[in-house]
Amino acid sequence: MTEDMRENKNISVFARSEISLESDPLEEIFALNLGDFISEHLISDELVKKISKSAIDKRDSIKRQLKELVSIYSIDNTLKILGFSDNEDYIVYNAIAKTIKQMLEIDACHIFLAREHAMGLDETTNDLLLVGSSIKFNDDIYEAGIGYHLNDFSYVSKAFNEKKEVKISDVGEDEQFHPVLMLNEDKSVFYLAVPMYNNMEKVGVIVVENYTQKQLSKEFIELLTVTSRLFATSMSLKKLTEEADNLINQEAVNISELQNKRAELTALIGDLSGEQQWFVENLAKAVDAKSSFKQNYSKEVADLAREISTIIGLNEKTKDLIYYAALLRNIGKITLPEELFNKKEKLSDKDWEQLQNHPNVGVSILMSINFLSEVVPYINYHKERWDGTGEPEGLKGRSIPLGCRIIAVADAYCAMITDRKYRPAMESEKAIEILKSESGKKWDPEIVDFLIKLKTGK
Repeated sequence: MTEDMRENKNISVFARSEISLESDPLEEIFALNLGDFISEHLISDELVKKISKSAIDKRDSIKRQLKELVSIYSIDNTLKILGFSDNEDYIVYNAIAKTIKQMLEIDACHIFLAREHAMGLDETTNDLLLVGSSIKFNDDIYEAGIGYHLNDFSYVSKAFNEKKEVKISDVGEDEQFHPVLMLNEDKSVFYLAVPMYNNMEKVGVIVVENYTQKQLSKEFIELLTVTSRLFATSMSLKKLTEEADNLINQEAVNISELQNKRAELTALIGDLSGEQQWFVENLAKAVDAKSSFKQNYSKEVADLAREISTIIGLNEKTKDLIYYAALLRNIGKITLPEELFNKKEKLSDKDWEQLQNHPNVGVSILMSINFLSEVVPYINYHKERWDGTGEPEGLKGRSIPLGCRIIAVADAYCAMITDRKYRPAMESEKAIEILKSESGKKWDPEIVDFLIKLKTGK
């Protein structure tokens, strides 16, 4: 027995492992497959040393797990959401604001962050700081020190404090609206402040404005809401990964601290996963809202593509990637004017060029949505044809990625059974007949057969 143990002979044997003091000793016993030991008198001093060694190994194990989480969910992998690639704050936040402005077809977008998330931009006394704007400034955006205190009466502070959206349909009729002239808010008519928050904390506020009576559709407001939640969760995750990195580098860190940080990280990662799916589905709805398609058309194509993938026997990850790709196959449309999709007159050469290039616009956006980078090939080649006469590269037969071939068939079937401006919806039997007639030309014959089996049971 060691000298320390002799001095502490009246202390429970569980407590004689210094590491055991930092966590539940029973957990360590069961980790050593010693769950049959019920009474302390059955545990020898040698076993106490083993338990202590196990705890040290456990600490190292948790550190390795945290290190892996930090490497996967660093800022590079979680903040690349809306079309930016540089991690410098000025470029990042302005890029987000400009992309939101483009996606929603609004006149201005401004981003405010809470001081603790402003990354060294807190030279003013404001609690909420302007960190990004779609407006082009002649001088450094941060020199003006634009922002708000939490106890100010401002719609930015109100949205942040109450974690609720603030929408004003006509700011000219609102005496409590005080425009910031440097942000051109004296021109504003429509105003919407959306809080950025998650289950852990409040992060900031996104403001969008129109200089006319034009209102935002429900689909676009939902897209902005989920974008703000996804961004907030990414910001919190960034902070947590930095904290975890500091713990990893401490020699004698308490095991309970490591366990708590691991629990916080895994919970937030779970939130991020759900919000990513929410983001994708709302982005697809916004695309449908811009086009002449019925609501949830993209979701119907994605669901059918998943069903076909299931019949084929693809694994869950591949099915998810195909599902997301089907949802976002027309994502380029989100960056094109709404009028372009609803034109009844002849399209100009410029219009045609915009439409023909839209998949490339979509790919460039998706390349920045890091968590969806694997779906890019499925989206880029979903307009290829089995006979090699499709676009963009004229791929033929099995050289076309399987996911693209599945999406192409699902999209064609759903398009045929959906009402369009130029024709009514077809019956399922008619759509299947057309698919069969073009099988081996436009579409993979095997995928067509799987769809027929799915729809007819034959």
